[in-house]
Amino acid sequence: MWDYGLRRRGPLARPGVGIAPHQDTARTWFTLHYGPVPRFRPDRWEFRVFGATAIPGKQSFSLDALRALPNSRLAGDLHCVTKMTWPDNDWGGVLLSTLLDMAPPAGDVTHLMVWAEYGYSANLRLEDVLDGRAILATHNHGRRLEPEHGFPLRLVVPHLYGYKGPKWVRGIEYMTSDRRGFWEERGFHNLGEVRLEQRYSYQEEPGEGPLL
Repeated sequence: MWDYGLRRRGPLARPGVGIAPHQDTARTWFTLHYGPVPRFRPDRWEFRVFGATAIPGKQSFSLDALRALPNSRLAGDLHCVTKMTWPDNDWGGVLLSTLLDMAPPAGDVTHLMVWAEYGYSANLRLEDVLDGRAILATHNHGRRLEPEHGFPLRLVVPHLYGYKGPKWVRGIEYMTSDRRGFWEERGFHNLGEVRLEQRYSYQEEPGEGPLL
């Protein structure tokens, strides 16, 4: 459930400037993920927003409701922490900041936990997903995502390594403090910034993540 990006071009969203040090260019869109590709069951599928919400209680969205939100595009290379990059992607979907406006977090929220199928999770700082820096993608280069690439919904955070952007996303938990996700508990860097080559937990500086 990992991958991801870092190149901006054309009229697409341009979330800052970044580089991709010590990455090799992949010739095809590689697939790496934990567990099998899940079966999509539209009658059971929902996207949940919960935790420290500004409006008490869980909010749920069907896939049609998510698709009805303002659509955006974001350009970004796909950087895997294993040092492979698939360049020049054009992602289509809903900016995560748009969803946060629809279902806002409480004022003291600092982090998110993104939840996906099979209980997979990735923790993010709130600042990592604001101002068009992340997208809930449904399409790549105008074509609907294939199941092995995250259909019906995957998170793309172009300035972070791919394990920070789960495939098969099912919800977001607002948090008032940091908590490690699936790969962050298993030796990957808690922040995962590509330009800083934050790949593994042993590289973490004090204050960059909860104690393992």
